[in-house]
Amino acid sequence: MLKGKTVLLGVSGSIAAYKIANLARMCKKAGADVQVLMTENAVNFINPITFESLTGNKCLIDTFDRNFQYSVEHVALAKRADVFLLAPASANVIGKVANGIADDMLTTTIMACTCPKIVSPAMNHNMYYNPIVQNNLTRLRHYGYEIVEPETGMLANGDTGNGRMPEESLLFEYVLQACAFEKDLAGKKILVTAGPTREAIDPVRYLTNHSTGKMGYAIARVAAYRGADVVLVSGATNLACPAFVERIDVVSARDMFEAVTERAGDMDIVIKAAAVADYRPATVSREKVKKSDGELTILLERTEDILSYLGQHKKKGQILCGFSMETQDMLKNSRAKLVKKNLDLIVANNLKQTGAGFGTDTNVVTLIWKDREEELPIMTKEEVAVKLLDRLKEMG
Repeated sequence: MLKGKTVLLGVSGSIAAYKIANLARMCKKAGADVQVLMTENAVNFINPITFESLTGNKCLIDTFDRNFQYSVEHVALAKRADVFLLAPASANVIGKVANGIADDMLTTTIMACTCPKIVSPAMNHNMYYNPIVQNNLTRLRHYGYEIVEPETGMLANGDTGNGRMPEESLLFEYVLQACAFEKDLAGKKILVTAGPTREAIDPVRYLTNHSTGKMGYAIARVAAYRGADVVLVSGATNLACPAFVERIDVVSARDMFEAVTERAGDMDIVIKAAAVADYRPATVSREKVKKSDGELTILLERTEDILSYLGQHKKKGQILCGFSMETQDMLKNSRAKLVKKNLDLIVANNLKQTGAGFGTDTNVVTLIWKDREEELPIMTKEEVAVKLLDRLKEMG
Protein backbone atom coordinates (compact mmCIF):
# COMPACT_ATOMS: atom_id res chain seq x y z
CA MET A 1 0.00 0.00 0.00
CA LEU A 2 2.98 2.34 0.46
CA LYS A 3 4.81 1.60 -2.78
CA GLY A 4 6.44 4.79 -4.06
CA LYS A 5 5.84 6.64 -0.78
CA THR A 6 8.50 8.20 1.44
CA VAL A 7 7.89 7.82 5.16
CA LEU A 8 9.94 9.87 7.63
CA LEU A 9 10.11 8.49 11.16
CA GLY A 10 11.35 10.90 13.83
CA VAL A 11 12.58 9.16 16.99
CA SER A 12 13.24 11.14 20.18
CA GLY A 13 14.58 10.15 23.60
CA SER A 14 12.10 7.72 25.14
CA ILE A 15 12.18 4.08 26.15
CA ALA A 16 9.34 3.55 23.66
CA ALA A 17 11.86 4.06 20.84
CA TYR A 18 12.30 0.29 20.64
CA LYS A 19 8.79 -0.03 19.14
CA ILE A 20 9.75 2.07 16.13
CA ALA A 21 12.09 -0.62 14.83
CA ASN A 22 9.10 -2.83 14.10
CA LEU A 23 7.17 0.12 12.68
CA ALA A 24 10.05 0.83 10.29
CA ARG A 25 9.96 -2.82 9.23
CA MET A 26 6.20 -2.68 8.64
CA CYS A 27 6.48 0.45 6.49
CA LYS A 28 9.35 -1.05 4.51
CA LYS A 29 7.41 -4.28 3.95
CA ALA A 30 4.49 -2.22 2.63
CA GLY A 31 6.79 -0.77 -0.04
CA ALA A 32 7.79 2.58 1.46
CA ASP A 33 11.15 4.30 1.34
CA VAL A 34 11.70 4.70 5.08
CA GLN A 35 14.00 7.40 6.42
CA VAL A 36 14.70 7.55 10.16
CA LEU A 37 15.81 10.70 11.95
CA MET A 38 16.94 10.52 15.57
CA THR A 39 17.70 13.01 18.28
CA GLU A 40 21.00 12.59 20.16
CA ASN A 41 19.08 11.42 23.22
CA ALA A 42 17.26 8.75 21.20
CA VAL A 43 20.60 7.07 20.43
CA ASN A 44 20.84 6.19 24.13
CA PHE A 45 17.72 4.01 23.81
CA ILE A 46 18.23 2.29 20.44
CA ASN A 47 21.24 1.97 18.15
CA PRO A 48 20.96 3.70 14.75
CA ILE A 49 22.39 0.56 13.13
CA THR A 50 19.09 -1.17 13.93
CA PHE A 51 17.17 1.27 11.75
CA GLU A 52 19.82 1.26 9.03
CA SER A 53 19.63 -2.53 8.83
CA LEU A 54 15.83 -2.49 8.60
CA THR A 55 15.43 0.38 6.13
CA GLY A 56 18.59 0.22 4.01
CA ASN A 57 19.05 3.96 4.58
CA LYS A 58 21.48 5.93 6.72
CA CYS A 59 19.95 6.99 10.01
CA LEU A 60 20.21 10.79 10.21
CA ILE A 61 21.14 12.50 13.47
CA ASP A 62 23.60 15.33 12.86
CA THR A 63 22.43 18.29 10.78
CA PHE A 64 26.02 18.94 9.67
CA ASP A 65 26.98 15.34 8.91
CA ARG A 66 29.02 15.47 5.68
CA ASN A 67 28.81 11.74 5.03
CA PHE A 68 26.07 11.94 2.41
CA GLN A 69 25.59 13.14 -1.17
CA TYR A 70 25.81 16.91 -1.29
CA SER A 71 22.41 18.54 -0.71
CA VAL A 72 20.67 20.46 2.00
CA GLU A 73 19.57 17.17 3.48
CA HIS A 74 16.72 18.26 5.74
CA VAL A 75 15.16 20.24 2.86
CA ALA A 76 15.68 17.42 0.37
CA LEU A 77 14.03 14.92 2.69
CA ALA A 78 11.16 17.27 3.46
CA LYS A 79 10.39 17.67 -0.25
CA ARG A 80 10.25 13.90 -0.77
CA ALA A 81 8.21 13.09 2.34
CA ASP A 82 4.63 11.85 2.07
CA VAL A 83 4.24 11.70 5.86
CA PHE A 84 6.32 12.56 8.92
CA LEU A 85 5.59 10.54 12.06
CA LEU A 86 7.28 11.77 15.23
CA ALA A 87 7.22 8.78 17.59
CA PRO A 88 7.99 8.52 20.37
CA ALA A 89 7.66 12.24 20.94
CA SER A 90 9.21 13.34 24.24
CA ALA A 91 8.05 16.42 26.13
CA ASN A 92 11.30 18.08 25.08
CA VAL A 93 10.89 17.58 21.33
CA ILE A 94 7.19 18.47 21.49
CA GLY A 95 8.15 21.76 23.14
CA LYS A 96 10.78 22.46 20.49
CA VAL A 97 8.51 21.83 17.52
CA ALA A 98 5.55 23.69 19.03
CA ASN A 99 7.69 26.77 19.59
CA GLY A 100 9.62 26.75 16.33
CA ILE A 101 12.99 25.61 17.69
CA ALA A 102 14.97 23.78 15.00
CA ASP A 103 18.36 22.87 16.42
CA ASP A 104 18.97 19.32 15.13
CA MET A 105 18.27 17.16 12.09
CA LEU A 106 14.88 15.97 13.30
CA THR A 107 13.43 19.36 14.20
CA THR A 108 14.83 21.18 11.15
CA THR A 109 13.37 18.51 8.85
CA ILE A 110 9.91 18.50 10.41
CA MET A 111 9.85 22.30 10.17
CA ALA A 112 10.58 22.07 6.44
CA CYS A 113 7.90 19.43 5.75
CA THR A 114 4.60 20.34 4.09
CA CYS A 115 3.30 16.75 4.19
CA PRO A 116 0.95 15.42 6.90
CA LYS A 117 2.70 15.44 10.28
CA ILE A 118 1.76 13.09 13.11
CA VAL A 119 2.97 13.25 16.71
CA SER A 120 2.74 10.36 19.17
CA PRO A 121 3.60 11.55 22.71
CA ALA A 122 5.29 9.11 25.09
CA MET A 123 6.23 10.09 28.62
CA ASN A 124 5.33 9.82 32.30
CA HIS A 125 1.68 10.42 33.16
CA ASN A 126 2.44 13.55 35.21
CA MET A 127 4.66 14.97 32.49
CA TYR A 128 1.99 14.39 29.87
CA TYR A 129 -0.62 16.27 31.88
CA ASN A 130 1.72 19.12 32.75
CA PRO A 131 -0.12 22.25 31.54
CA ILE A 132 2.92 23.31 29.50
CA VAL A 133 2.98 20.02 27.56
CA GLN A 134 -0.78 20.16 27.02
CA ASN A 135 -0.50 23.72 25.79
CA ASN A 136 2.26 22.70 23.36
CA LEU A 137 0.08 19.88 22.02
CA THR A 138 -2.76 22.35 21.54
CA ARG A 139 -0.39 24.58 19.57
CA LEU A 140 0.63 21.66 17.36
CA ARG A 141 -3.01 20.82 16.64
CA HIS A 142 -3.58 24.48 15.76
CA TYR A 143 -0.75 24.27 13.23
CA GLY A 144 -2.21 21.18 11.58
CA TYR A 145 -0.31 18.40 13.35
CA GLU A 146 -2.27 15.25 14.14
CA ILE A 147 -1.82 13.97 17.69
CA VAL A 148 -2.05 10.25 18.48
CA GLU A 149 -3.52 10.04 21.96
CA PRO A 150 -1.35 7.96 24.33
CA GLU A 151 -2.69 4.81 25.94
CA THR A 152 -3.20 3.98 29.59
CA GLY A 153 -0.97 1.23 30.95
CA MET A 154 2.19 0.46 32.86
CA LEU A 155 4.85 3.10 32.24
CA ALA A 156 8.62 2.71 32.22
CA ASN A 157 8.95 3.63 35.92
CA GLY A 158 6.34 1.10 36.98
CA ASP A 159 3.50 3.59 37.40
CA THR A 160 0.19 3.00 35.69
CA GLY A 161 -1.23 5.97 33.87
CA ASN A 162 -1.85 7.76 30.61
CA GLY A 163 1.30 8.51 28.61
CA ARG A 164 2.17 5.20 27.03
CA MET A 165 2.83 5.21 23.27
CA PRO A 166 0.37 2.99 21.35
CA GLU A 167 1.50 -0.23 19.73
CA GLU A 168 3.26 0.02 16.39
CA SER A 169 0.28 -1.56 14.60
CA LEU A 170 -1.84 1.50 15.40
CA LEU A 171 0.94 3.90 14.41
CA PHE A 172 1.18 2.03 11.12
CA GLU A 173 -2.54 2.65 10.60
CA TYR A 174 -1.91 6.38 11.02
CA VAL A 175 0.81 6.22 8.36
CA LEU A 176 -1.52 4.40 5.97
CA GLN A 177 -4.34 6.83 6.68
CA ALA A 178 -2.06 9.77 5.92
CA CYS A 179 -0.62 8.70 2.60
CA ALA A 180 -1.62 5.25 1.30
CA PHE A 181 -4.45 6.62 -0.85
CA GLU A 182 -5.72 9.86 -2.30
CA LYS A 183 -8.66 11.17 -0.28
CA ASP A 184 -11.03 10.75 -3.21
CA LEU A 185 -13.93 9.66 -0.97
CA ALA A 186 -13.68 12.63 1.39
CA GLY A 187 -17.13 13.89 2.27
CA LYS A 188 -18.80 10.55 1.50
CA LYS A 189 -20.68 8.67 4.21
CA ILE A 190 -20.42 4.91 3.82
CA LEU A 191 -22.08 2.18 5.85
CA VAL A 192 -20.64 -1.35 5.65
CA THR A 193 -22.01 -4.51 7.25
CA ALA A 194 -19.65 -7.39 8.01
CA GLY A 195 -19.41 -10.72 9.77
CA PRO A 196 -22.02 -13.31 10.75
CA THR A 197 -25.17 -12.95 12.78
CA ARG A 198 -26.22 -15.43 15.46
CA GLU A 199 -29.75 -16.66 16.17
CA ALA A 200 -30.17 -18.18 19.63
CA ILE A 201 -31.78 -21.60 19.86
CA ASP A 202 -31.51 -21.68 23.65
CA PRO A 203 -29.13 -20.14 26.23
CA VAL A 204 -26.29 -22.39 24.97
CA ARG A 205 -26.71 -22.95 21.21
CA TYR A 206 -27.21 -20.68 18.21
CA LEU A 207 -27.50 -20.73 14.41
CA THR A 208 -24.81 -18.92 12.42
CA ASN A 209 -22.54 -19.33 9.38
CA HIS A 210 -18.84 -19.44 8.53
CA SER A 211 -18.37 -15.74 7.78
CA THR A 212 -15.23 -14.18 9.31
CA GLY A 213 -15.98 -10.57 8.34
CA LYS A 214 -12.68 -10.14 6.50
CA MET A 215 -14.21 -8.78 3.29
CA GLY A 216 -16.42 -6.24 5.01
CA TYR A 217 -13.63 -5.11 7.30
CA ALA A 218 -11.31 -4.67 4.31
CA ILE A 219 -13.90 -2.47 2.60
CA ALA A 220 -14.40 -0.36 5.73
CA ARG A 221 -10.64 0.02 6.25
CA VAL A 222 -9.88 1.06 2.66
CA ALA A 223 -12.85 3.44 2.55
CA ALA A 224 -11.51 5.17 5.68
CA TYR A 225 -8.01 5.37 4.15
CA ARG A 226 -9.60 7.15 1.20
CA GLY A 227 -11.20 9.77 3.41
CA ALA A 228 -14.77 8.53 3.80
CA ASP A 229 -16.75 8.71 7.03
CA VAL A 230 -17.32 5.01 7.67
CA VAL A 231 -19.79 3.19 9.91
CA LEU A 232 -19.16 -0.55 10.26
CA VAL A 233 -22.05 -2.67 11.55
CA SER A 234 -20.40 -5.90 12.60
CA GLY A 235 -21.48 -9.30 13.78
CA ALA A 236 -19.23 -11.29 16.11
CA THR A 237 -15.73 -11.62 14.61
CA ASN A 238 -12.15 -12.04 15.81
CA LEU A 239 -11.05 -8.94 13.90
CA ALA A 240 -9.86 -5.69 15.44
CA CYS A 241 -11.90 -2.64 14.51
CA PRO A 242 -10.20 -0.72 11.70
CA ALA A 243 -8.77 2.61 12.81
CA PHE A 244 -10.76 5.73 11.89
CA VAL A 245 -13.98 3.69 11.61
CA GLU A 246 -17.08 3.80 13.83
CA ARG A 247 -18.07 0.24 14.69
CA ILE A 248 -21.49 -0.86 15.89
CA ASP A 249 -21.48 -4.38 17.31
CA VAL A 250 -24.56 -6.57 16.81
CA VAL A 251 -25.48 -10.19 17.45
CA SER A 252 -28.71 -11.21 15.73
CA ALA A 253 -30.19 -10.40 12.32
CA ARG A 254 -32.76 -8.22 14.08
CA ASP A 255 -29.95 -6.31 15.81
CA MET A 256 -28.23 -5.74 12.46
CA PHE A 257 -31.50 -4.76 10.77
CA GLU A 258 -32.21 -2.13 13.43
CA ALA A 259 -28.66 -0.75 13.41
CA VAL A 260 -28.53 -0.52 9.63
CA THR A 261 -31.95 0.99 9.11
CA GLU A 262 -31.33 3.56 11.84
CA ARG A 263 -28.17 4.84 10.12
CA ALA A 264 -28.77 4.11 6.42
CA GLY A 265 -30.82 7.23 5.77
CA ASP A 266 -27.77 9.46 6.29
CA MET A 267 -25.47 7.43 4.03
CA ASP A 268 -24.32 8.05 0.48
CA ILE A 269 -23.30 4.42 -0.02
CA VAL A 270 -24.50 1.29 1.80
CA ILE A 271 -22.56 -1.95 1.30
CA LYS A 272 -24.00 -5.13 2.79
CA ALA A 273 -21.10 -7.58 3.03
CA ALA A 274 -22.39 -9.39 6.13
CA ALA A 275 -23.48 -13.02 5.90
CA VAL A 276 -26.71 -12.87 7.86
CA ALA A 277 -28.11 -16.09 9.31
CA ASP A 278 -31.13 -16.65 7.06
CA TYR A 279 -33.25 -18.43 9.65
CA ARG A 280 -33.95 -18.27 13.37
CA PRO A 281 -35.96 -20.51 15.70
CA ALA A 282 -39.65 -19.78 15.32
CA THR A 283 -41.49 -18.36 18.30
CA VAL A 284 -43.38 -21.41 19.53
CA SER A 285 -44.12 -22.93 22.88
CA ARG A 286 -41.63 -25.45 24.24
CA GLU A 287 -44.30 -28.17 23.96
CA LYS A 288 -44.45 -27.72 20.16
CA VAL A 289 -40.72 -28.35 19.65
CA LYS A 290 -40.27 -31.99 18.76
CA LYS A 291 -37.61 -34.02 20.57
CA SER A 292 -37.00 -37.67 19.86
CA ASP A 293 -34.14 -40.14 20.29
CA GLY A 294 -31.89 -37.39 21.65
CA GLU A 295 -32.33 -35.19 18.53
CA LEU A 296 -33.92 -31.76 18.70
CA THR A 297 -36.10 -30.56 15.81
CA ILE A 298 -36.36 -26.78 15.65
CA LEU A 299 -39.08 -24.93 13.75
CA LEU A 300 -37.49 -22.08 11.80
CA GLU A 301 -38.64 -18.80 10.32
CA ARG A 302 -36.82 -16.39 8.01
CA THR A 303 -34.89 -13.48 9.48
CA GLU A 304 -35.24 -9.89 8.29
CA ASP A 305 -34.16 -9.23 4.69
CA ILE A 306 -32.00 -6.16 5.21
CA LEU A 307 -31.21 -5.59 1.54
CA SER A 308 -34.83 -5.79 0.43
CA TYR A 309 -35.82 -3.22 3.03
CA LEU A 310 -32.98 -0.90 2.01
CA GLY A 311 -33.90 -1.28 -1.65
CA GLN A 312 -37.51 -0.38 -0.95
CA HIS A 313 -36.54 2.69 1.11
CA LYS A 314 -33.49 3.88 -0.85
CA LYS A 315 -33.16 7.64 -0.78
CA LYS A 316 -32.54 9.65 -3.94
CA GLY A 317 -28.90 9.48 -5.03
CA GLN A 318 -28.00 6.71 -2.59
CA ILE A 319 -25.97 3.76 -3.91
CA LEU A 320 -26.86 0.32 -2.59
CA CYS A 321 -24.42 -2.58 -2.98
CA GLY A 322 -24.92 -6.17 -1.90
CA PHE A 323 -22.93 -9.41 -1.91
CA SER A 324 -24.12 -12.70 -3.36
CA MET A 325 -22.45 -15.98 -2.36
CA GLU A 326 -23.56 -18.84 -4.56
CA THR A 327 -22.69 -22.48 -5.13
CA GLN A 328 -24.32 -22.75 -8.59
CA ASP A 329 -25.71 -20.49 -11.34
CA MET A 330 -23.79 -17.59 -9.79
CA LEU A 331 -24.45 -14.97 -12.46
CA LYS A 332 -28.11 -15.88 -12.97
CA ASN A 333 -28.96 -16.00 -9.27
CA SER A 334 -26.99 -12.85 -8.45
CA ARG A 335 -28.57 -10.84 -11.25
CA ALA A 336 -32.01 -11.94 -10.03
CA LYS A 337 -31.15 -10.64 -6.53
CA LEU A 338 -29.91 -7.36 -8.03
CA VAL A 339 -33.28 -6.73 -9.65
CA LYS A 340 -35.48 -8.12 -6.89
CA LYS A 341 -33.81 -6.13 -4.12
CA ASN A 342 -33.45 -2.91 -6.16
CA LEU A 343 -29.65 -2.82 -5.87
CA ASP A 344 -27.29 -0.67 -7.92
CA LEU A 345 -24.46 -3.20 -7.82
CA ILE A 346 -24.00 -6.73 -6.56
CA VAL A 347 -20.70 -8.50 -5.86
CA ALA A 348 -20.94 -12.20 -6.66
CA ASN A 349 -18.66 -15.11 -5.91
CA ASN A 350 -18.84 -18.88 -6.00
CA LEU A 351 -18.04 -20.51 -2.68
CA LYS A 352 -16.74 -23.59 -4.49
CA GLN A 353 -14.05 -21.59 -6.30
CA THR A 354 -10.52 -21.83 -4.93
CA GLY A 355 -9.42 -18.60 -3.23
CA ALA A 356 -12.95 -17.27 -2.72
CA GLY A 357 -15.44 -17.22 0.10
CA PHE A 358 -15.26 -17.43 3.87
CA GLY A 359 -12.07 -17.39 5.93
CA THR A 360 -9.60 -16.70 3.11
CA ASP A 361 -7.41 -13.63 2.63
CA THR A 362 -8.25 -13.61 -1.08
CA ASN A 363 -11.44 -13.45 -3.11
CA VAL A 364 -12.60 -14.02 -6.69
CA VAL A 365 -15.60 -11.85 -7.51
CA THR A 366 -17.71 -10.58 -10.37
CA LEU A 367 -19.20 -7.11 -10.18
CA ILE A 368 -22.69 -7.08 -11.67
CA TRP A 369 -24.78 -4.06 -12.73
CA LYS A 370 -28.15 -4.10 -14.50
CA ASP A 371 -26.49 -3.58 -17.88
CA ARG A 372 -23.00 -5.09 -17.53
CA GLU A 373 -20.62 -7.16 -15.45
CA GLU A 374 -16.90 -7.14 -14.63
CA GLU A 375 -15.05 -10.31 -13.65
CA LEU A 376 -12.03 -9.74 -11.41
CA PRO A 377 -9.07 -12.12 -11.07
CA ILE A 378 -8.07 -13.59 -7.72
CA MET A 379 -7.03 -10.71 -5.45
CA THR A 380 -6.46 -10.03 -1.79
CA LYS A 381 -9.59 -8.81 -0.08
CA GLU A 382 -7.98 -5.36 0.31
CA GLU A 383 -7.41 -5.25 -3.46
CA VAL A 384 -11.02 -6.27 -4.08
CA ALA A 385 -12.08 -3.49 -1.70
CA VAL A 386 -10.05 -0.94 -3.66
CA LYS A 387 -11.56 -2.04 -6.98
CA LEU A 388 -15.11 -2.10 -5.57
CA LEU A 389 -14.77 1.39 -4.08
CA ASP A 390 -13.34 2.64 -7.39
CA ARG A 391 -16.49 1.45 -9.18
CA LEU A 392 -18.81 2.85 -6.50
CA LYS A 393 -17.05 6.21 -6.73
CA GLU A 394 -17.54 6.24 -10.50
CA MET A 395 -21.26 5.59 -9.98
CA GLY A 396 -21.56 8.49 -7.51
